[in-house]
Parts: sequence; C-alpha cells; structure tokens
Amino acid sequence: MSESSTTVWSVYLVRMRSNALYCGISTDVQRRFEQHVSGKGAKALKGKGPLVLEWHSELSDCRSLASKVEYALKQQTKSVKEALILGELALSDVIRSDLYAEIYSLS
Repeated sequence: MSESSTTVWSVYLVRMRSNALYCGISTDVQRRFEQHVSGKGAKALKGKGPLVLEWHSELSDCRSLASKVEYALKQQTKSVKEALILGELALSDVIRSDLYAEIYSLS
C-alpha cells in the first residue's frame, strides 16, 4: 500500500426482510454488503434477506473509533436510525459530540 492510500472505515445500516436494521463497520461497504447477501457475512443476517443497504458514512482510518461509532449507533432507537437514513438527522446529531470531533480530528 502506498503512503498516499489509507484504509478508511465506514459505518453502515442494512435493512432486513423483517424491516429490522443491522449496523456494522467495514473498510469496503459494498464488498461487506455482498458478503452479507451471499450468507458469508454476519450470522445475524443469515436467512434474513432480502437485504437492502440503506445508509453508510465514511469515518476515519482508525478501527477502534469506527467500533465506538458503531456501538453508539447500535444504542439508538430504530426511529433515530430511520431519521438518519432519511437524512432528517446527521451522524453528528446521533453520536456524542466528543466522539464526532475525534472522527474529524483524525481525518
């Protein structure tokens, strides 16, 4: 990997057939979503299709920070996640301000 290329972690939301939302992180959201669709992703999504990638946001090159954002998003209610998907809320509205600031101080 060259110095100019960095691995950027993203957080994403996938909708299941039951209308439930699954939250995850990845360095390649499309690849990870395809793994979920093929049944080779998270156990929580197996047999829950069809799956729809509803939303994703790039975070930073720090996996631990991405995990913190994922955890914070998983703690939110479904209505908050739906508002995020619809663009009614921004990620900065959903996670703690210090965590959000940390994302952009590393970018």
